[in-house]
Amino acid sequence: MKTIRQLSVVLFLTLLNLAFGLHLDIEAKQESDPEPVCIRDFVSEGQLVVINIDSDGRVGDGQQLNVFVRDSNGNEYRRKNDFAGNVRVAFTAPSSTSFDVCLVNMGTKGMKRSVELDIESGSEARDWNQISANEKLKPIEVELRRIEELTDEIVDELQYLKNREERLRDTNESTNRRVRNFSILIIIVLASLGAWQITYLKRYFRTKHII
Repeated sequence: MKTIRQLSVVLFLTLLNLAFGLHLDIEAKQESDPEPVCIRDFVSEGQLVVINIDSDGRVGDGQQLNVFVRDSNGNEYRRKNDFAGNVRVAFTAPSSTSFDVCLVNMGTKGMKRSVELDIESGSEARDWNQISANEKLKPIEVELRRIEELTDEIVDELQYLKNREERLRDTNESTNRRVRNFSILIIIVLASLGAWQITYLKRYFRTKHII
């Protein structure tokens, strides 16, 4: 049952990624270092990621729209300043990580740029028309190939979730052992301190001829 639930989650996330298209209205800001508007997504190691950004307006219309794509490890895949129209970013993830697509619009307050953002990853990011032409595949063969790769991605995602669960369980068990050992050590120290205090007080009272 647990595996079925995990598979359902992965299928939902996969389908969500297939339809990951966003419309954003980026308001212009006059600050020298304005806070960017960022969209975050997650990708597995070795996956191809293709990002298409399409904005209205034109260069020199009083707004400067900048974009940069960077992952959580600090790798920057693209940076383009003062653009309008279409920008395409493609990269292969060096590791399983999250990445941010950040947009900044600098200009007169009250102005804005409309942006269409589309993110595809894995099998959906590949150019299947080109693959079909290069390998002379029939439409049904292309679809079966795409489904096969999508299935492999789901299996890899399930394996990743399983490995992550095992790491979290090992961390939890290790933490519990450390807490238990620390508690035992505290009890031994307190008991030893209590015994020493009793012995010290007995000697003190005897030297004072109180007992």
